[in-house]
Amino acid sequence: MAHAWGWSTLFLLGAYHGINPGMGWLFAVALGMQDSSARGVVRSLAPIALGHAMAIAVAVLIAGLLQIVLPLKYLKIVVATALVGLGLYKILRSRHFRWGGMRVGFRDLTIWSFLMASAHGAGLMVLPVVLGLNSAPAGHHLHSTPIQDPLTGLWATLIHTLGYLIVTAVVALVVYQWLGLGLLRKAWFNLDMVWAVALLATGCLALII
Repeated sequence: MAHAWGWSTLFLLGAYHGINPGMGWLFAVALGMQDSSARGVVRSLAPIALGHAMAIAVAVLIAGLLQIVLPLKYLKIVVATALVGLGLYKILRSRHFRWGGMRVGFRDLTIWSFLMASAHGAGLMVLPVVLGLNSAPAGHHLHSTPIQDPLTGLWATLIHTLGYLIVTAVVALVVYQWLGLGLLRKAWFNLDMVWAVALLATGCLALII
């Protein structure tokens, strides 16, 4: 049950990341409008998802390496401190990474997505869940902990990215085809503040799971 909860949470966190316009769908809509075609939106999804997955994978990899030298309880404190610090930073000073032009290729868009996901703390946000899986019993035999097991880390990244990609694609296509950016200007709310609060809450959660 603990592992099922962990995998489901990873997928839902990916979906939550996909809702944030700063994590990709707004850029996909802009590219679609620039090309005057929904194909522009669809073409942008693969590099955006790849960059997001890279940010998650790097965070899991670094945490796995740290866990080799740090006990789990200390690693949780490190992750929680980083999450709370990033959340407070975003509340005090909210700025987005700015890309220097809209004509971008696959590589440029992948790098942009990686930087945005990293700057928003997407990788850090999944670590409490992976650490929760890490502390859960794995049957009657001893296994490598999930965060140290490359296969489990890969699955965690893929499941999270799948949730992210599905929501990003749906939101981008719906906004492009039916809503348009004009509605966003009329019905906007401060997602940066929501994201900052989520980071703070996840940091506190990291200390108790």
